[in-house]
Amino acid sequence: MRIIAKKTLRKFWLEHPDCEEQLKAWYHEVFKADWQNSNELLQEYPKARIIQGNRAIFKIKGNHYRLIVMVNYAYRIVWIRFLGTHADYDKIDPKEV
Repeated sequence: MRIIAKKTLRKFWLEHPDCEEQLKAWYHEVFKADWQNSNELLQEYPKARIIQGNRAIFKIKGNHYRLIVMVNYAYRIVWIRFLGTHADYDKIDPKEV
């Protein structure tokens, strides 16, 4: 899958170095993935949560951080829509980011 944009991940792990390895692993796994639908995403990430608008929510470093992406399966594109602390996540509407 093509991920837009890695710089978002990099900027975040520079500010939160405790999640750098997990974000790098997520990036490399998703880059190699070829998901055709949300069921295939869930096969690889069974703890991810799928919400409306082709969005998926990933818990990073346990439940310390949240990553929300929007996936276009037909074009194999994953857009990072939100990456933040759990406290930041509580302040947003995941369906709107």
